[in-house]
Amino acid sequence: MSTARHPHEDLISHLTRTSALGPGEAARVVADVLAYFSEPAEAFVRRRHVELKAAGLVNDEIFPRIAVELRARRVAAPELSLRQLRRIVYG
Repeated sequence: MSTARHPHEDLISHLTRTSALGPGEAARVVADVLAYFSEPAEAFVRRRHVELKAAGLVNDEIFPRIAVELRARRVAAPELSLRQLRRIVYG
């Protein structure tokens, strides 16, 4: 029997208590949400541009809209090298 805890076990327990989700479904929802919010900014911009273009918008409408959406969205931090991390701290 495994004693390893899911890293988001408290959230999964909360979801199973407050919704009709079972533990497996709640774990999948948590994984989906984490994947959604771990999308890098560049990938988000590209994806939204394609979606908005497909909806019939033109670039003059698309880019201001993406800028607003991006300010309100949590996105994954860029992957930084050790040198870049040092430069953040020490300049």
